[in-house]
Amino acid sequence: MNARALDRLELEDALRVAIERQQLALHFQPKYSLASGAVTGAEALLRWQHPERGWISPVQFIPLAEETGLIVPLGEWVIEEACRTIRLWQGTALNGMRLAINISAEQVARTNVAELVMRALWKHGVQPHLLELEMTESLLMRDVNTAKVMLHTLKDAGITLAIDDFGTGYSSLSYIRQFPLDSLKIDRSFVLNLHNDADDAAICAAIIAMAKKLGLKIVAEGIELEQQRQFLHSAGCDEGQGYLFARPMPAQELQRLIEVAPEKRGTYDD
Repeated sequence: MNARALDRLELEDALRVAIERQQLALHFQPKYSLASGAVTGAEALLRWQHPERGWISPVQFIPLAEETGLIVPLGEWVIEEACRTIRLWQGTALNGMRLAINISAEQVARTNVAELVMRALWKHGVQPHLLELEMTESLLMRDVNTAKVMLHTLKDAGITLAIDDFGTGYSSLSYIRQFPLDSLKIDRSFVLNLHNDADDAAICAAIIAMAKKLGLKIVAEGIELEQQRQFLHSAGCDEGQGYLFARPMPAQELQRLIEVAPEKRGTYDD
């Protein structure tokens, strides 16, 4: 067995242990209104601190989890932890903040996501509109009929639905209109150079204009420069995430962020 294969097996075993012993954590990247600068919600991002290797990037362990089937218990943990976190935020500066989590295609293929989500919401006494599920275009188009049933079930329950990384898959709003979505996230690859690339700027403007006509809220990922924020705001983009505003952080830091600057607290129900 070569070194790469051995390393992969060791990482798989370590991930299985991490899930069983709950050695994982959620960090939170706030979403900001591009008009007011207020925090409108947050996205939960999975983090794993290996006892020997330190922090391991999700880019490394999420694909591994999908290939090995560990995405099932991992996904269940994220859903449970997100709902538990929303419950813990009640009575704090984060009360009423909508929290988004990512749902992968393999989760949908291997589990009943709607059932898992509904059970976790009920268990923790969380109002459905406080949870947002983000899914990629490829997930929706992998099995359109299954996706429709799942999304309508979730939507009917009051859960917020978003399409993530828009522009990297089918990139057709005619496909997207089949689904009961609330918002659309422009992929960071288009945001990265829009301030000095006319093509990327035109693509972002076109996505925003078309999504607006469908009544979708628009969120831009990966905003790092003020020029990017200004362009997106002027084009009609509603919200943004990125290092210009804040990096992902533990829940305690997110709470402090709101407590020390209460003017940044949005209504969370836009």
